Amino acid sequence: MGDNSVFFAIPDADKDVREPVAPNVAVPTPTSSSVKLRFHFDSFADALDYAATGRSGMNFYSDRLQLVEAMPYRELRERAIALVRRFFGAGLRRGERIALIADTGPDFIVAFAACQYGGLIPAPMPLPTAFGGREAYIELVRHMLSAAGAAAAIAPEWVMPWLSEAATGMPLKLCGTVGQLSVLPEAPVTPVHPAPDELSYLQFSSGSTRMPAGIAVTHRALMSNTAGIAGNGLAIRDGDRAVSWLPFYHDMGLVGFLLTTIVSQISVDFMPTRDFARRPLNWLRLIALNGGTITYSSSFGYDLCAKRASSGPRPEFDLRSWRVAGIGGDMVRPLVLERFAQVFSPCGFRPSAYVPSYGLAEATLAVTFRQPGLGLGIDRVDADQLEHFRRAVPAAKDGPARKFVTCGRVLPGHTVQLRADDGTPLGMREIGRVFVQGPSLMSGYDRRPEETAAALGADGWLDTGDLGYLVGDELVITGRAKDIIIINGRNIWPQDLEYTAEQVDGLRNGDAAAFSIERDDHSEEQVVVLVQCRTPDPEKRHSLIQAVTANLRKIHGVGALVELVPRNALPMTSSGKLRRRSARAAYLSGAFKPETLQ
Repeated sequence: MGDNSVFFAIPDADKDVREPVAPNVAVPTPTSSSVKLRFHFDSFADALDYAATGRSGMNFYSDRLQLVEAMPYRELRERAIALVRRFFGAGLRRGERIALIADTGPDFIVAFAACQYGGLIPAPMPLPTAFGGREAYIELVRHMLSAAGAAAAIAPEWVMPWLSEAATGMPLKLCGTVGQLSVLPEAPVTPVHPAPDELSYLQFSSGSTRMPAGIAVTHRALMSNTAGIAGNGLAIRDGDRAVSWLPFYHDMGLVGFLLTTIVSQISVDFMPTRDFARRPLNWLRLIALNGGTITYSSSFGYDLCAKRASSGPRPEFDLRSWRVAGIGGDMVRPLVLERFAQVFSPCGFRPSAYVPSYGLAEATLAVTFRQPGLGLGIDRVDADQLEHFRRAVPAAKDGPARKFVTCGRVLPGHTVQLRADDGTPLGMREIGRVFVQGPSLMSGYDRRPEETAAALGADGWLDTGDLGYLVGDELVITGRAKDIIIINGRNIWPQDLEYTAEQVDGLRNGDAAAFSIERDDHSEEQVVVLVQCRTPDPEKRHSLIQAVTANLRKIHGVGALVELVPRNALPMTSSGKLRRRSARAAYLSGAFKPETLQ
């Protein structure tokens, strides 16, 4: 740290340093912005300038659905400009990177917007999670600080002890909370509107197959993607209001429900991700409270709500305003969504609201959307053709079948192509690697030229690493190329095995990880399924292994080695995705104490 560094006093790490919630005196921002909807801008700063002329904004709710703070976009702009002057007053300069621990609150958004006005580059980073522990979190953040080349780091007060430890010995000019920056002098800086090809922010990848890498997103890419999401994917219109519990450090939460809402001038209601995990039905109550029309989740969120509602009194909130129920972030599971619709149709939920989509951080966020109002598109394909020949042939009425959800059409200006392993373009219903081309693509992995070259060709095509096929003008995703399990010439998708395992009583979504290993005799691959177990009772553990093993053999014809692991033992990304390759590596290293039944 240099002599001019600004570090603030850090509270005792062993104390609860979160400030008490203010009395519920705020009034939510109105649904109507009062300005003409507009989706196309040259930079995020341009978009916020326009949104600030209207009445809409952001609203932050507590775990009891109390409105803690309402922040109109006009106020966001004012606070952002004041903060960027303090950033420069602390010695930061245009082009430097600022790590932002992404709590669901106004401070993160103000800091992110301030960076956009100052030509600084924000790098959103995750909050501590319920799994992983303190040491793992500090190691992750330290890696991210180094990878980003951060010159400053900002966090909510309750995370500062963790951030301070992660930043020890690093050359930061500034480390503290947004509130603490109020004592710094303001430099006489005029807000800038950056050029389209300048960097807007660094989005760290989920780290599902490796340590997270900083994805460099330009203003051009961001504005292209948000315009496509707002105008085509969600078809935003007057009267729309967004609701979200998604984390701000993940691309779906950051781009989909923070930046896109600003770019499209609509109001949005936020609840913290950690509160959703404890009280998932509050997500639906918040939709009902203010007449929300647009929200998003992975299949996990819908599954959690359906199970919670089924185990208690019948929900009585009104969901008739809900017109876009987006699904993304992981494989779309039709049975989960059908169960959700069944549970909540008495509350006014319409299955036609489902909008499946596909995207990835390397494309800023979205690549395809199914047209709003159509609901789920289910493609039922022949299981034998799928597993043996990688062809998605429509299944006979009574034949073995696998159901996939269609993820819609590609956004305007973008192109999707399916390719064989040798790079040959494939035809309809032939399964191959998904390649994408268009203006929303990243400029590359930050400071990782070799990784960039491996994923992003000189011709502008991005290798997503996903497998899929085309049905008409819609894309279907079947899984990750690196995760595919090949047994006796069969192509088996680990998500299918995991879903089957999780149907056993007592297991939940996210409790299983499937992969293959080489047998000791090198004869063929062995399927391994790790299952998180919550009971120490030997008989119940034995019965659980038997039930999972029997399910896998009955439904998939697979003889799997089923092993129980402790609760929260399976490695996850910051956004809650399973890290299968890390689970496999941990298993092979002996990190899990096995209790198996063959």
